[in-house]
Order: sequence, then structure tokens, then C-alpha cells
Amino acid sequence: MNKNTLLSALFLASMAAPAAANCYEVIGCTDSQSFEREQLEQLSCQALWEVRNQIFHENGYCFQTERGTATFSNDQCTTDDAADVSLNDHERSNITIIKSVERSNGC
Repeated sequence: MNKNTLLSALFLASMAAPAAANCYEVIGCTDSQSFEREQLEQLSCQALWEVRNQIFHENGYCFQTERGTATFSNDQCTTDDAADVSLNDHERSNITIIKSVERSNGC
């Protein structure tokens, strides 16, 4: 599966159930599994951005950027401060490793 196909599958899955934990065939569930670096390295910068921000969206983050608000609904958001978003251990770990892969890939 190429990166564009993965991105499309990830995006469609993320839009299926807003503000609920998503599970992705390639990498696992955002709130109950820790993602593997090797699997994340298969994703495009766009897909990595979407998965990372999906985790924030699932936990009530109110997006401030045009890109964020265009991709995610702020209808049920609760905070515009990322530091105030309550994350479980899997979510925190997943965001950390996604950011690391994004840096490595020059995203």
C-alpha cells in the first residue's frame, strides 16, 4: 500500500467517528495501543499530522489554525491549550513518537 492510499484510509477512518478513539489498520488504536516507529515511518507527513491531531481532537482540543479547523470539528471541544488536554499513557506515547518520526522525516 503506498503512502497516498494509506493517507486516504487514515483520513476516512478519522472522519468516521469524530471525538472517539480511532483504530487504524496499519498502526493500531489511538487510545489503547502504543504505535510502533517502523509502522509510523510508512506514513506520509500529512498522515502523521492527521493521526497526531486526531488524538488531540478525540480529547477535546479546540484547533486554532485554519488547517486544524478545516480538518477537525471544534463543535465539542473543551480547551484551546494543548497542555490542558488530558491524555492517557498510550496517547501521550503515540504523540511523542509521531512527533519524533515527523522530525526525522523533515515534516
